[in-house]
Amino acid sequence: MSGAILLLIFVTASRLGELVLSARNVAGLKARGAIEAGASHYPAMVALHTSWLAGMWWLGHDATVSPGWLAAFGALQALRVWTLATLGRRWTTRILVVPGETLVRRGPYRFVAHPNYVVVAGEIAVLPLVFGLPVLAFVFSLLNAGMLAVRIRAEEAALARHAAP
Repeated sequence: MSGAILLLIFVTASRLGELVLSARNVAGLKARGAIEAGASHYPAMVALHTSWLAGMWWLGHDATVSPGWLAAFGALQALRVWTLATLGRRWTTRILVVPGETLVRRGPYRFVAHPNYVVVAGEIAVLPLVFGLPVLAFVFSLLNAGMLAVRIRAEEAALARHAAP
């Protein structure tokens, strides 16, 4: 099996695992009274990420893996794990706020307000470059920038309304 296929299997399995983790965390947060924001844009976000991954399977499955870009992708994975571990049961793919809870200000949140979005933006640009697909990286980075503009605005508004100062 090629390195490209192994990497695509890893990324696909990771994303599917994150969806399972997110669903479990969503259930726990909703049981604690969490309020969801941005639900209307969630299907578009899922479609964007699914299309991005499908594009890499279609165009990159037989590519030669670039070691330099792979190292950059590995660094992004370390930041992803740090972010998920810092949020713990609060991490989801949706925007959920438990009224009155304080914002997380440890881990990567000491340095960046939305480290998960930094990781996602980096991955959407870097992973296609691992496979030598700069056009895919560019197109999906532009689409993701638009999605993040909507998403971050919705998240900031929800946190301002419901989180403790």
